[in-house]
Amino acid sequence: MATLRERLALRLRHLGGRLPLLSLLSEHFAARAQSGPVCFGARSERVQWIALVALSFILIAILEALRLPGGIMIGAMLAAIVVATADGSIRMPTRPVIAVQGVVGFMIASTIPPTILSDLARDWPLLLIGLVGVVLGATGIGIALMRWGSLPGATGAWGMAPGASTPMILMAEENGADARLVAVMHKVRTLIVVALAAIVASLSAPHVAASGAVVNAGWFPPVAWGWLLVTLALAVSAAFFANWLRVFTGPMLVTLALAVILQGLGWIKIELPPWLLAVAYAIVGWTVGLGFTRPIVWYALRSLPLIVASSVALIVFCAALGAVMVVVGGIDPLTAYLATSPGGADSIAIIAASTTVDMRFVMAMQITRLVVVMLFAPALSRLVVRVVGSAPRLDV
Repeated sequence: MATLRERLALRLRHLGGRLPLLSLLSEHFAARAQSGPVCFGARSERVQWIALVALSFILIAILEALRLPGGIMIGAMLAAIVVATADGSIRMPTRPVIAVQGVVGFMIASTIPPTILSDLARDWPLLLIGLVGVVLGATGIGIALMRWGSLPGATGAWGMAPGASTPMILMAEENGADARLVAVMHKVRTLIVVALAAIVASLSAPHVAASGAVVNAGWFPPVAWGWLLVTLALAVSAAFFANWLRVFTGPMLVTLALAVILQGLGWIKIELPPWLLAVAYAIVGWTVGLGFTRPIVWYALRSLPLIVASSVALIVFCAALGAVMVVVGGIDPLTAYLATSPGGADSIAIIAASTTVDMRFVMAMQITRLVVVMLFAPALSRLVVRVVGSAPRLDV
């Protein structure tokens, strides 16, 4: 299409000296040929936001209908990429991004069961083997990507973090990584992990996995409005306070720690309805997607084989680690496989709940790894960069 417009612009330009109207048309088609089929450069920010929200609704509806894990964030990110690469000028304001980090911190705390400490005490040798093994394996692959994969900045280290994709994406930019490529790496790996986990679960226990034991409460379940207001007040105020103090761990980890303490003491009940989390995930997707440009999109597409290969390598390593846990600890293979799956803890929980695996062990491993990765990822990525060095950031 762009080639056709260029030809038409060239022909009209030859005739432009004779007819002023043709001269104007030639300038129009030449501009369209340079800017692409859709251009938001001349549109107001209001029009761009309307287009972004509308396109996000369409893409999210399609991905949710396909039951794609992380469909809300992925759909919002894809819509934002379309707007940004069509010369869009809008960007997510800083305040909503800070507030969302607080909400995500409280959301993670709500998934930590009260029995987590007793579960850790009972199975700590196996959990330690799995936790250390997965983190070391992911770090090793991240080092290989940074040394030979030519990913910019500390992107390799953050992109290979085993889990906690949304927190990693939010914290990556503050720690020298390219959040756009980190998002692509995490989402591609999550899709592969979840697809393989579902296949393995269905092959291991088809009569149970097909039953779908998880009951979906829908987007608008009954809400305890008092606790919702308390949750939002604590999450948002703690996030802004941490940002004001410039805490090195970032607003998300501060709010996570606060929520775990308050919930553990029984002082609060975290209330975050699905529709609110959907808004939070969409803001994360917009924040990442609006940072894309045409060069970074092409760079991500060129890097896709490397991203897929590294994701498969990490999955195979974790499966081998699960096999070791089967031999050493005597747990069943499906439990070990789901427990060591690197990422997509919420989706893994849904798959595990529809099988006969040891749900307690699977979630103890997943939640412990999520918290450890969030706590130590900044320091670990800085250590890797100091040891290995990093490629220059991709300033596009």
